[in-house]
Amino acid sequence: MIHTLSSREFGHNVSSAKSLAKQGPVFITDRGEPAFVLMNIEQYRAITGAQPAQSLLDLMDSLPDSSEAGDFELTPIGLELRSE
Repeated sequence: MIHTLSSREFGHNVSSAKSLAKQGPVFITDRGEPAFVLMNIEQYRAITGAQPAQSLLDLMDSLPDSSEAGDFELTPIGLELRSE
């Protein structure tokens, strides 16, 4: 179901607009002309094909296991502090 709200109605009752968006897109008008559309995230992802953002933990879990990288050695370097 599609709903339409004026910018004023939207501004005065955002909670109601969010509830309506659970049922379908909510068109928000500015001076009687459609200006914005409010929709739930599932509808947005269906339209755009966007995937949910990965959490940092999920991203870290997707990295290759460092034990599979083989042996390597770190060579220390010498640094001197100088005063100017």
